[in-house]
Amino acid sequence: MTRLTVRHYLLLALGTFMLLLPGRASLPPLDRDEPRYMEASAQMLRSGDFIDVRFQDKPRYLQPAGIYWLEAASVAASGTLDRRAVWPYRIPSLLAATASVVLTAWIGATLFGPASGLLAATLLAVSVLMTAEGRMATIDSTLLLTVLLAETGLLRAYLDREKGQPTPVSAALLYWVALGAGLMLKGPVVLIPGFGTPLALALVERRIDWWRRLRPAWGWLVMLAIVLPWCIAIGVVSHGDFFSRAVGTNFLGKVASGQQAHGLPPGYHLAAFALAFWPGSLFAALALPFVWARRHTPPVRFLLCWIVPHWLVFEAIATKLPHYVLPTYPAIALLAAAAIMTTPDRWRWPASRAARAGLALYGALWLVVGLVLSVAGPVLLWWLEHEIVPASLLIPLGALPLLVIATRLLVRRQILHAAMSAIAAAIIIHVGLFLTVVPALKTIWLSPRLAALVDDYRPCPDTVVVSPSFSEPSLVFLVGQNTVLVGPKEAADVLRDNRACGLALVDRKDEPAFRDRLHADGLDVIEFGRVSGLNYSTGKHLDIGLFGPTPP
Repeated sequence: MTRLTVRHYLLLALGTFMLLLPGRASLPPLDRDEPRYMEASAQMLRSGDFIDVRFQDKPRYLQPAGIYWLEAASVAASGTLDRRAVWPYRIPSLLAATASVVLTAWIGATLFGPASGLLAATLLAVSVLMTAEGRMATIDSTLLLTVLLAETGLLRAYLDREKGQPTPVSAALLYWVALGAGLMLKGPVVLIPGFGTPLALALVERRIDWWRRLRPAWGWLVMLAIVLPWCIAIGVVSHGDFFSRAVGTNFLGKVASGQQAHGLPPGYHLAAFALAFWPGSLFAALALPFVWARRHTPPVRFLLCWIVPHWLVFEAIATKLPHYVLPTYPAIALLAAAAIMTTPDRWRWPASRAARAGLALYGALWLVVGLVLSVAGPVLLWWLEHEIVPASLLIPLGALPLLVIATRLLVRRQILHAAMSAIAAAIIIHVGLFLTVVPALKTIWLSPRLAALVDDYRPCPDTVVVSPSFSEPSLVFLVGQNTVLVGPKEAADVLRDNRACGLALVDRKDEPAFRDRLHADGLDVIEFGRVSGLNYSTGKHLDIGLFGPTPP
């Protein structure tokens, strides 16, 4: 195979699409971020206000409106707004993840050859973090695509410099448009890789002549033309409050202190990498000698300058979540694939005993992660649901032998075949979990069951549902914008003020305070039904009853 053809890219896109498809409709909204994006997008469609993003009656000033526009457009095209279906909100992530995998293959084919490109794209597609983010209606898959597009424009200019040929205007436009789109998605975050890569290259090479190939004299105007109109509009609408919250509180606040209990020390992303990039994490570690030996070659230098600035920034800031370093994963996959294809059949262990011992320990950790992922589905079903789903047993039956084969091939230094075996195991695990396990985990899906219970007893089309015991955003999305999240005493007051069209969802531990407040007002309630389960966001077991006022 001398080059990748359109057929190769189409088959890769189809394979990625099918890998990420299972679970898209059956997986309920995942607390806490995803349903906030969903509900804000739904409210945007209902209100017709595409400038001021809101969750219920509160402004959601965390990032610009780009992701909400994409999700709102998807829902509008599907015509499912009133049905509260979850899958249309996840379409932008699905398409962005698919496009990111295809673009990774193109970059890999350009730098290292078609086989390396396909292998890198596959390692990215089956990684744990990518398969998770590609299924959620959050911002990170779309942000990844804008970063890849910007890096593609940078790479074209960089390679044209190496070849001594002119860079077309289209490459410069691609770079600046991608940065503008990234700014509309998550604000300044896209500039970390977008400006970090050329800055790192300038520091390493001590030359910036190729930067002029990207037409910075007018390129920044293109970038601002994309984001500035909305920035002006939201500045006027919010009286500047958006910028003080989004930049001052959300963006800069994450740098100084850990937000939402996500403050962790440096090294977190490196530690999480073993799971987040599995099964490619071991092959990335095995690629380190290859990367070090070729660090001065233009392709490897470019990828390192893509990875290192972004990684260091997010290891340094206080707030840490695994998806923060997702934009570096395509470059890591490219380096791992290039190393594998250099010596696919007789890979050499490092000469240093310490390096060999370190790789052996990391390999053991990698195998443990794979074993846990393989058996996680049946174990979770037994632990949470106290049942054995026969179809879920196909996951360990299919994945475990492949992991054993991959381990044996690694010991025999047949690294390419080991990678193929590990990739096959990952596909079985991901598809199996979302087809057979996720739909059967009823205990942790409290919101869908509570929403179904509410729908059975709604007294009015615009019923007010007050929930003092379970305040997850998924409940708001599935039950409706009229959901009120307050304490048990305040919930009694809301029910008192909405006797004709009010319902309350109250856990047993909150019932005494709830009933005492109602009795003080001379009211009583009827219990229509109960739902019990585990709130996975807090780890608390809940037994929630649905109550309505007793008719006079």
